[in-house]
Amino acid sequence: MEIRQLEALIGIADHGTFSAAADVLGTVQSNISSRVARLESELATELVDRATGALTESGVVVVERARRVLHEVRAIASDVSELHADIRGDVTLGMIGTAGRWIVPMLLESLRASFPHLTLRISEGTNSALEPRLVNGQLDIAVLAWPVVSPELSEVDLFTEDLVVIAHRHHALTREAQPLSFATIARYDVLLPLRGTPIRREIDEASRAAGIELNALVELDGLRTIASMTFDGHGPSILPATMLSAHLRSNFVALEIDGIARRRVVLTSRRYGFPPAPVRAIAALLVDVVTNAKNPPKGVYLPTVTTAT
Repeated sequence: MEIRQLEALIGIADHGTFSAAADVLGTVQSNISSRVARLESELATELVDRATGALTESGVVVVERARRVLHEVRAIASDVSELHADIRGDVTLGMIGTAGRWIVPMLLESLRASFPHLTLRISEGTNSALEPRLVNGQLDIAVLAWPVVSPELSEVDLFTEDLVVIAHRHHALTREAQPLSFATIARYDVLLPLRGTPIRREIDEASRAAGIELNALVELDGLRTIASMTFDGHGPSILPATMLSAHLRSNFVALEIDGIARRRVVLTSRRYGFPPAPVRAIAALLVDVVTNAKNPPKGVYLPTVTTAT
């Protein structure tokens, strides 16, 4: 079994066809076909369905392992370079949008000063999109909303943030008694995150504890989209306070909700294996810039002590 055979199979998994994998790996389709065929011969099983181009059940299992193998191989060079020179390498970081809008600028500024030879690739998305990519090795680490579902992942608290009702300052909710009770909110149609997402579970647990079922005008798996709909006049929403940027506060307000816990945001990594030097460096830098942020957004609360793993 050779590294390039595993790379060929991962290329097909990520890009859909033998020819696309060849383009990404800088070779020709016949080489990809040959590498996969030799791997299939060694394992005595079909890994790619030639009729559809999709991975077989065995192929999915091999790809999951292969990502981890390649991750460890790349880590060898990174760890050796750490002993002899500045840390070099690439790191892929997943980031939920509400965190990225204020963390990324600080992170990039510190990265240039502390690790100029590191290349950081940031992928923004929801927990449901980022968590599987972290598990299978497409991401090195990720900033996610708690709770994290997969048992293969571990997390370190980064910060907490208020969950609030964001509404136009002339909306009827702004004339209700503050903080808003769930009974009051339930009298209005509101834009809500999709059921099953971490933030929606927090909202539902708090509302049900108050004996209230909220009326959702629409449910969406994407906080930026929900916020955009509120800002475009489609109604109030329940979102993290960080979604209300300073330049929007002249027309919109964040209304406190009674009886709801703050949302936890965590730095997440794979539980098993030892991360390479570049990943450890970025994780430590990220924790440092958040913990020591001088002007966090309104509604964000930083821990007094945080330790990176």
